[in-house]
Amino acid sequence: MAEPRPARVRLVIVAEGRVALIRRRRAGHTYYVMPGGGVEPGETFVEAGEREAMEELGVEVACEELLAEEDRNGERFLFYRARITGGEFGTGTWPDLAVLPPEERAARGTYEPLWLDVAEFDGLDIAGPLVALLGRIA
Repeated sequence: MAEPRPARVRLVIVAEGRVALIRRRRAGHTYYVMPGGGVEPGETFVEAGEREAMEELGVEVACEELLAEEDRNGERFLFYRARITGGEFGTGTWPDLAVLPPEERAARGTYEPLWLDVAEFDGLDIAGPLVALLGRIA
């Protein structure tokens, strides 16, 4: 039996009616994901979310509330509501990608942090339960 994969954290960041997302372009396909990533050994889920926000978006965040947990294909996802407390959006350094050879980086496609208004979601490929989670945020 295969070892269970570690948990992954996703962040739901809403400010001024817009949602922080990452536009992915890979193999001719464009889709959107919530910021976040894997939990490293010795890290709490909140610490992983805070680290990933800095790496991907260039911002410091405070994880305020666990909104949901979901199991997908043997992987556990935790979705946290988060608030930006510092940094500059869009200045993430993506250290996991920076260490890859150029060919492998190119094969992984592009990652572009951006803000989207919920009204712009129609027709977009948005991974995960983002719309349902937004309904839980007052």
